[in-house]
Amino acid sequence: MAIYTKTGDKGTTSLFTGERVKKYDIRVETYGSFDECNAQISVAEKFCQREKNKELLKWVQYRMFILDGEIASSDPDKFYGKSDRITEADVHRMEGVIDEYTNKLPELHSFILPGTSLAGAHLHLARTVCRRAERLLIHVNEEEPFRAEVLRYANRLSDFLYIVARDEDEYARTQGICNEVLKRYQEALANK
Repeated sequence: MAIYTKTGDKGTTSLFTGERVKKYDIRVETYGSFDECNAQISVAEKFCQREKNKELLKWVQYRMFILDGEIASSDPDKFYGKSDRITEADVHRMEGVIDEYTNKLPELHSFILPGTSLAGAHLHLARTVCRRAERLLIHVNEEEPFRAEVLRYANRLSDFLYIVARDEDEYARTQGICNEVLKRYQEALANK
């Protein structure tokens, strides 16, 4: 089966509900930006050192499919009958991680560079794509309102990506210190 359909050759695409719109339609731009964010999260996940973060990011990626589906539906009732939906539980799960990581990470008193580890840098890039997608979502929401859970999820996602990036950076920092201590210890033993 071919992956191309040729239905978009004239500059239109189909929403989840079957309605055809221009490929530059703000709704298409919005779910396309969240799709870009999801792809960036996938890249970041490959560089994560902590297994818990890998699992959290995979969970978020699957929820992003639901988010995109909901955004791509001009008639939410048709979508809800065929798919799961973003829920308050999804928002609470991210908030739980944000709170847990905020409590365990060193307190910040200034802005930080976006990522001192590869995972952290990629997560910060995903965060900025998420913020752009959220701005587009708000724009669409002014004309065709989304459920409050969708807006909260999009807003919380960038905070979630930020805190996971900080956790990966902190983990890389402490691993670097441990490796340096071990290296110096081994050098001291070799020089005896």
